[in-house]
Amino acid sequence: MRGMSLIVKTITNIMIGFIFIYGIYIILHGHLTPGGGFAGGVILAGAFILRILAFGSNAGAEKKSEKRSSVFESLGGLMFIGIAIAGLIVAQIFFLNFLPKGTPLHLLSAGIIPLCNIAISIKVGAGLFSIFLALAAVKYVMED
Repeated sequence: MRGMSLIVKTITNIMIGFIFIYGIYIILHGHLTPGGGFAGGVILAGAFILRILAFGSNAGAEKKSEKRSSVFESLGGLMFIGIAIAGLIVAQIFFLNFLPKGTPLHLLSAGIIPLCNIAISIKVGAGLFSIFLALAAVKYVMED
């Protein structure tokens, strides 16, 4: 039996959903409240890390997760640069806000900022998860 006790696994299954939803909330409301892409990405990475800590993992699964995490980290970086270049294409200004600003203090009121927060959260969350997996892989090297 890999991982922790049944109680820890059950509570983890319940809490991961709440943690994930809270991370998404922090990301999407980052332009209205304290938080944003970095904080939301850290929270999302924490949810994935909690799952591995509670349920355990083996070397093969960690290698697959590390590759997938690396792809998402690259995707987040490319998305962020793509938003910046889109402003350059639209009006020859790097990082130009090319979306309508909307009504102040509403969810869709910040133009490209929510898109940037999403891209940053993907990059940060995948990066932190990769760091965790790299540190966990040291365990397998030390055992050999």
